[in-house]
Amino acid sequence: MLNFNDTPFQPATLQLTGIPGMQTGHAWVALAFCILYLISIIGNLSILTLVIREPALHQPMYYFLSMLSLNDLGVSFSTLPTVLATFCFNYHHVGFDACLVQMFFIHTFSFMESGILLAMSFDRFVAICDPLRYATVLTNSRILAMGLGILAKSFITLFPFPFLVKRLPFCKGRILHHSYCLHPDLMKVACGDIHVNNIYGLFVVIFTYGIDSAFILLSYALILRAVLAIASQEQRLKALNTCMSHICAVLAFYVPIIAVSMIHRFWKSAPSVVHVMMSNVYLFVPPVLNPIIYSVKTKEIRRVIFKVLYKSQS
Repeated sequence: MLNFNDTPFQPATLQLTGIPGMQTGHAWVALAFCILYLISIIGNLSILTLVIREPALHQPMYYFLSMLSLNDLGVSFSTLPTVLATFCFNYHHVGFDACLVQMFFIHTFSFMESGILLAMSFDRFVAICDPLRYATVLTNSRILAMGLGILAKSFITLFPFPFLVKRLPFCKGRILHHSYCLHPDLMKVACGDIHVNNIYGLFVVIFTYGIDSAFILLSYALILRAVLAIASQEQRLKALNTCMSHICAVLAFYVPIIAVSMIHRFWKSAPSVVHVMMSNVYLFVPPVLNPIIYSVKTKEIRRVIFKVLYKSQS
């Protein structure tokens, strides 16, 4: 039976769910999500503040890092309203149009993260393979152009998704399986011809994750070849150490994506809690880990943090 604001094709609202089997522990789940959000927001804002305020960090590597932090904030703020409403206030409803807007931003920021990681791998490639031209290749104008290009690519490729979903009738219920809106989740409750959505979704995944990951691997293959050509073992380790933060960030982003894909492909009978938890890992782990990784593994960031802490104490 339709609600007053429903249409025969689209519900006025959709119902979000928490984590299956953990209804009795929502308070602890809510606390865990709040801690994750606090770490993500404070950590990424701190990285942005340090890069803006410290002249020593006005270098291409840290400009790309600030892009990554800004994007991670976008990921966090895209999911925050519905996640906190679901777990903290036990409010499980979201407007249909609001759900489409959230879906667009979540996927856009996720695809942008892949592009930023590719740009950062190019930064490491130039720094190690052609260090004498590093400053002339990665000028401020080129870095800005790369950032705008990543934004434009993600926006243009994801822009059709809300309209492709909007055209579909929804007659398989209104209950989604997450505490936020994702395109695959919406497809499970749509009852029209979703072939266009699935084909275009596969194209976007290959066009972004597929191409970006291939070029990241190519960059590191060339970096490894250049490093192995260095005679001194100490210099080899020093060169590789400059890449460790980025390698950790790439693994934190792509390993959950690969795990989610493998589960969907080879373990379709997995309990719903497994799918939900892996999606949460995919969206929540990179924004939380990235500022920690770069704070721990990057000497310049550590030095600036200690400098700020020393000033505040004195």
